[in-house]
Amino acid sequence: MIRKTLKKTSKHKKLRDLIKKYKIPPEYLATNRKMISRGVLIGLFIAFIPMPMQMAAVLLFVPFVRFNVPVALAMCWLSNPLTMPPMYYMEYLTGSFLLGIQPEPVQMTLEWFSNNLDNIFIPLYFGTAIYSVFGSLAGYFLVNFLWKQSVEKDKKKHYSDR
Repeated sequence: MIRKTLKKTSKHKKLRDLIKKYKIPPEYLATNRKMISRGVLIGLFIAFIPMPMQMAAVLLFVPFVRFNVPVALAMCWLSNPLTMPPMYYMEYLTGSFLLGIQPEPVQMTLEWFSNNLDNIFIPLYFGTAIYSVFGSLAGYFLVNFLWKQSVEKDKKKHYSDR
């Protein structure tokens, strides 16, 4: 269903006029399986990293990898002000567990984080690496799988309607 919506939206006249007016390379808005799944991969990879300006980080990939930029930007919003604390806490706990480090008792205040950054930095970013890599790969393969399933379903429906 979302595949059809993306395809329909990408053919809209206003969008084509916008692309033409601002000379946006059309591959950055392509709605095929590869471009969408790459956008999900890059967006989720960046979303799990605790850093400012995640959307700018997504745009740094533009010269090197072809992907659907709006999808990647939307995916990086997985980490938003509501989801960041539990995401980063989960990453910290995972990193501490995998490194065999006793986690610090966490307080959700900026003062606590600034005072304890030296103690939590390595386990936090180790956990971040695990979630960024495996979460983005899972998203990539899930989108590919669901896209192919949708195409197969449409083919079966098309041939059964004849």
